[in-house]
Amino acid sequence: MTLPSHGRYDYQPITRRPDFTWPNGARLAVYVALGVEDYRFSDGLTENLLAGASKPDFVNTSWRDYGNRVGGFRLIDRLASFGIAPAILLNTAVYDTAPDLIETARAAGAEMVGHGITNSDTLAGMGEAEERAYLDAVATRIAREEGEPPRGWSSPWLAQTERTFDLLGEAGYGYVLDLRLDDQPVWLNTRAKPLLALPYALELNDSSTIIGRQAGAAEFAEMIINEFDELLDASARQPLVMSVVVHSFISGAPFRLKTLTRALEHIAARRDDVWLTTPRRIADAYGGRVP
Repeated sequence: MTLPSHGRYDYQPITRRPDFTWPNGARLAVYVALGVEDYRFSDGLTENLLAGASKPDFVNTSWRDYGNRVGGFRLIDRLASFGIAPAILLNTAVYDTAPDLIETARAAGAEMVGHGITNSDTLAGMGEAEERAYLDAVATRIAREEGEPPRGWSSPWLAQTERTFDLLGEAGYGYVLDLRLDDQPVWLNTRAKPLLALPYALELNDSSTIIGRQAGAAEFAEMIINEFDELLDASARQPLVMSVVVHSFISGAPFRLKTLTRALEHIAARRDDVWLTTPRRIADAYGGRVP
């Protein structure tokens, strides 16, 4: 029986892959993605700590605003103390609302990844022309501020349309951080050239796990440590990618940052055995393997 399929990627078991090593000779590449987001007040989608808050919702708004006022700075500094330059999943509105945070990220060598204009937005339900214009607007703003367009894209709310992967390639994006179908990069089939999907943590993600599933900070840190240890062991047999996703207003909270630091220390203790890098560098290293 043939099941319905989206057709975006082909099946290839990890037991049947060509062998290679990452540029520094390591077998495990590790990157940290940091969500730096902004929201329209009382309009559109929101990430909330307290469900059902009355309107106008100053409580959840202030909780999110903590990230761009305080938490983001501390997370970037803490990552830098371990030699980790993050990939910033960037709502371009932050260029206007929290420019100092962007300057701090830039000074830390962060890579800017397109993540929409605000996180009140979603691609879901957009028509093709609207979605194309939206992807172009994000790339244009980042190019103007950073001197070059973003290589990568991460969809707000991890939401896509049927055309998103086609439009990303046509808009000049080279890779997407939305999917966790593998522990290696995977080429997506599009109507133009293939688009690279880098492994993106759907569970090693403080939004989905700490806020969505109500896991504690210690449990989240333990998840990161266990994932790292298991993938480092597996990487002896094949090159792999690990990602961790945090947000300025979630893991930037002091009690979570303190606990997250334990996981970062664990990873950094094996820095000579892994490649602490950014998605762009992973995509560059893997890019010659176009199918």
